[in-house]
Amino acid sequence: MADEFVPQWIIEKKRDGGALAEGEIREWIARYADGRLPDYQMAALAMAVYWRGMSADETLWLTDAMMRSGDTLSWSGLGRATADKHSTGGIGDKLSIPLAPLVAACGVAVPMISGRGLGITGGTLDKLESIPGYDTHLDNARFRAVVDRVGCSIIGQTDRLAPADRKLYALRDVTGTVPSIPLITASILSKKLAEGADVLVFDVKCGAGAFMKTPARARALADSLLAVARGAGRKAEALVTPMDQPVGRTAGNALEIAESVEILRGGGPADARSLVLDLAVPMLVLGGAAPDAPAARALLESKLASGAALETFSRMVEAQGGDPRVADAPEKVLPQAPAVLDVPAPRAGTLSRVDADGIGRAVLLLGGGRRAVTDAIDFSVGVSRLRKVGETVASGEPLVRLHARSRAEAEALVPQVLAAFSFA
Repeated sequence: MADEFVPQWIIEKKRDGGALAEGEIREWIARYADGRLPDYQMAALAMAVYWRGMSADETLWLTDAMMRSGDTLSWSGLGRATADKHSTGGIGDKLSIPLAPLVAACGVAVPMISGRGLGITGGTLDKLESIPGYDTHLDNARFRAVVDRVGCSIIGQTDRLAPADRKLYALRDVTGTVPSIPLITASILSKKLAEGADVLVFDVKCGAGAFMKTPARARALADSLLAVARGAGRKAEALVTPMDQPVGRTAGNALEIAESVEILRGGGPADARSLVLDLAVPMLVLGGAAPDAPAARALLESKLASGAALETFSRMVEAQGGDPRVADAPEKVLPQAPAVLDVPAPRAGTLSRVDADGIGRAVLLLGGGRRAVTDAIDFSVGVSRLRKVGETVASGEPLVRLHARSRAEAEALVPQVLAAFSFA
C-alpha cells in the first residue's frame, strides 16, 4: 500500500466526491501523525471533506485511525462499568463537574478527559483548576489509581492521547474547516474512544451560544456521533439540549465550581440540575447500574440527598491534590473577585431573551476566558445571580451580578451586559 500511496490522488478523489477506502484513510493518518505528510496536503484533504463530506464508514475509519495514532486506555480490570459524557460546549456549562461524582456514587466509574475553554466557551479543566492545588495533569497510572479508588477522575488530554487529532484540530482552526460534521465527529470520538469508557453520552448543544445553531445541524452531529460510537462497539446515547441562554445562574470558573457544589448538595438552579440528571440517567442504564430510567433517576436523587455524591466529589478533589474543603465551604477556598457590581433592570417586565453569546463575551472581557490559547485566566471573575428567560423583574432589580478585577472594569461592561437581555 505504501509504495502506491500518492497523496494528491486521494485529495482529488475526495474533491470529486469519491469515497475513500479504509486503507487510504489509515495510511493517510499514519503518515500525517509521524510527519511524513505535510500540513498543506492535510489542509487540502480537510477542505475536500468539508465540501464533500464522508460516509458513516469513512468517518468511522478516520476516527479509529486517529484514535490509534497514540495511547489507548483499558479499564477491563476495574470491576465495574465505565461511562463518560461529552458536551459540545456552551456558556455556564459546568455539568461535568457534578455529573462525574454523582454517577460514580451510583456505581459506574467515570474516567473523564476534558478540555479547556477558548474564546467565550468555558472549559471544565479551567473551572477545576480554580480549586487551589487541583492537578489536571495526571499520567495514565495515577489517572487509573484515582478512578479505582474514588470512582471518578477528571483530567486533561495527554500528549499521547490521539496526537493526530491534536495536529489536525490546530490545522482546521486556521483553515476554515472546523464546521465539518465528519471532522468534528472524528475529533471528539478519537479522544473519547482512546479513553476506553464502555458507555458514552453526548450532550449536543443547540442555539445562539452553541457551535450548532440550528436543530437540524445539532441532530445531524448527534446522529453522526452515535453511529461512529456504536460502530466502534460502545453503548451510546445523545441528547440535544438548548444553549440560547446560559446554563444555570453563573458563568466564570470559580463561580461555576460553587454552583456545582450547590447541585451536589441537592439544590442549584433547576435547569442545570435537571440537565445533570438527564445526562446521568443513560450513563447508569447503559452501564448496568439501573434497569430503566425511573430507577436510575431515583438512585441519582438518593445519592444527592444522602450526601454521597458530594462526598465523592470531595474525595476526587483531594486525590488530585485539591483542597477538599471546597465541598463544604467553597466561598472560603475559591478565589474571590475584588469588585462586585449588580446590573439593574432598566424597566419592569418578563425576560424573553438572555443571550448566551453576549454573556459569554462579557465573561471573556472580564478576564474569565482566553482570547488566545496562551492567555492566563482570572479564575475569580464572571457573572452570578443571572436571571432567566420567563422570570419577571421590577425596574431597578438586579438582572445579574458582575464579579470583576475592578469596579471600573465592571461598569464599562454594563451596556454590553444589558444588551444581552430582552423583555417581552
